[in-house]
Amino acid sequence: QIQLVESGGGLVQAGASLRLSCGAPGGLYGAYTMGWFRQAPGQEREFLAAISWNGDSTYYAESLEGRFTISRDNAKNTVYLQMNSLKPEDTAVYYCAADSDRSLTSACTSQNRYDYWGQGTQVTISS
Repeated sequence: QIQLVESGGGLVQAGASLRLSCGAPGGLYGAYTMGWFRQAPGQEREFLAAISWNGDSTYYAESLEGRFTISRDNAKNTVYLQMNSLKPEDTAVYYCAADSDRSLTSACTSQNRYDYWGQGTQVTISS
């Protein structure tokens, strides 16, 4: 069982930046593809980005328009989501997830791929 803990959320104004972190206190990060999702009130959970187990490959939702960047530091058992030019419509609970399948393909956009999930961190963007 892997425990994932998100942090870095908060309330910021439109146009600002935030960096979310996802830590795994128990380790074992290097063996997993990692993804970020978000869920706004009344909406389905939405895929944002994924990164391969070694950080060499990434995959993004086209809707992000290049504003978000996923990265990882396996030595620190941490995955990051840098979010720039934030908009009020980015307001949501943000989740990280771990997928034991090391192959990063377009299937990474599916929630069903992921074996472990964090509890989420709230991000609120004011206009």
